[in-house]
Amino acid sequence: MAEPDWAKARADMVTAQLERRGVREPRVLEAMRHVPRHMFVPREQQAGAYEDRALPIGYAQTISQPYMVAIMSAALGPLAGKRVLEIGTGSGYQAAVLAELAAEVITIERRPELGETARRTLTSLGYTSITVIVGDGSLGHPPCAPYAGILVTAGAPQVPASLKAQLADGGRLVVPVGSHDHQDLVVIERAGATFVEVRAEACVFVPLIGSEGWQPP
Repeated sequence: MAEPDWAKARADMVTAQLERRGVREPRVLEAMRHVPRHMFVPREQQAGAYEDRALPIGYAQTISQPYMVAIMSAALGPLAGKRVLEIGTGSGYQAAVLAELAAEVITIERRPELGETARRTLTSLGYTSITVIVGDGSLGHPPCAPYAGILVTAGAPQVPASLKAQLADGGRLVVPVGSHDHQDLVVIERAGATFVEVRAEACVFVPLIGSEGWQPP
């Protein structure tokens, strides 16, 4: 059987799922055209890798739908030459998209197995600007703070104070906040000691487990 035309699948995804739904940031669109999403899902899921839906990646976790990856990445604002923090590495796909936009990505995964799989995938694809850390992402990673952008790919019951504290002046934190089964994307921008919060799209993410998230079951 011939290998699918993955480049065409990515181009079609960007046109049909992102541009038609209002995503306009050129660098985000280009990143989504470039990063091979099918390499970040189990082989049995690859046929649906460019559909507009989340996919299971094991350990009760998912890879987010492409549209959500795009709007969250765009919400961080310009990242060229900057350092960003991602909470919830999962498959590593969102980290790869961020690496196309920023100079350095620190990404934290709670589950060692997922963290190691993501690290191997990212290394195999040549991403050298991404550091995968296993730990409690709700606490961020103070040694590399401040960050120009912090993106959380799990739903939190409230905005983690540790993540706000690690934002650079002018930086943005994007985090889903709400209950286990419904959240709103919250975008927080720091201006000195002031934090301006805007609520955006409704969404549903797996829970953020940790000291400043949901407690483990």
